Amino acid sequence: MTPPAKPVASPRRTNGRSGNPARAAATPVAHQGPVTWRDWVAGARLRTLPLAMSPVALGTGAGVVAADFLDEPFHPWRFVLALVVALALQIGVNYANDYSDGIRGTDAHRVGPARLTGSGLVPPKRVLAVALTFFAIAAVAGLALVVITQQWWLLAVGALAIVAAWFYTGGKRPYGYYGLGELFVFVFFGIVATAGSAYVQALTVNLEAWTGGAGVGLLACAVLMANNLRDIDQDRAAGKRTLSVLVGALWSRILFAVFMLLPFAVVVFWAFLYPPAWLVLFALLAAVPACIIVGWSRTPRELITALQLASLTSLAYGVGLGLVFAF
Repeated sequence: MTPPAKPVASPRRTNGRSGNPARAAATPVAHQGPVTWRDWVAGARLRTLPLAMSPVALGTGAGVVAADFLDEPFHPWRFVLALVVALALQIGVNYANDYSDGIRGTDAHRVGPARLTGSGLVPPKRVLAVALTFFAIAAVAGLALVVITQQWWLLAVGALAIVAAWFYTGGKRPYGYYGLGELFVFVFFGIVATAGSAYVQALTVNLEAWTGGAGVGLLACAVLMANNLRDIDQDRAAGKRTLSVLVGALWSRILFAVFMLLPFAVVVFWAFLYPPAWLVLFALLAAVPACIIVGWSRTPRELITALQLASLTSLAYGVGLGLVFAF
């Protein structure tokens, strides 16, 4: 991994060199003025945090169902620790992506919010240190869960989650650059996070957790799809082959709608056993407009709005279905 080039006056200067235009423009712009806490908060990408919260809420609710069946109590501290793991991993991967994309030059032509590394706002090594700090917080909270539950094999699951978070855009061959981002998001921020949250409550995983995990995983894929659709031209120029780049804009829009709406089939399925689950369908009030916006969007601002609606849908879906299961 090579160090970033020194800042120059304009990110679009190529000095007459041929080759990848994104790489030629990869040099970050020097930032004027000191970095503020608002810059770091922006780097954490708070709008993605519902994607970490929803599987923990849903999985905990499913775990309460399993615990009741086994005549076991609810463990609130296990829920808190699972939430810390999920949030710390999400923030950690956001900073890690900022670092990795920044030093590669992928963020040179971003149409979304500026990044800490790519804009020259913060030295890359400092962004990397913050990312590793959040990964360490996730590891400590996960270790506490392992000690409490005495399920030592969970250490391997936690290690895989951190490795997956780093290699999304990090390393020599990041899987996010080869169209596999949605698959890993579905697995780790959907199935694994939900099933894991259920398991630490009851030491078993029921059908509620597996199906709910698939639902929140698809919603997480929708958020990623909206983000990648917004950056499709810039990613193509930078050589970042996201799923959106591979399938094109039309199929990206179609897949976004599938990812957004298919999870509600899970709600309908469980509503016959848990009637209050019908109320979770109110999350469609955010999901349907998001699909409409993506289907007919023409500007990056519209896709950012759709991304925010998708995150809100995920939170309402996960918390709502989790509460239905728990009560």
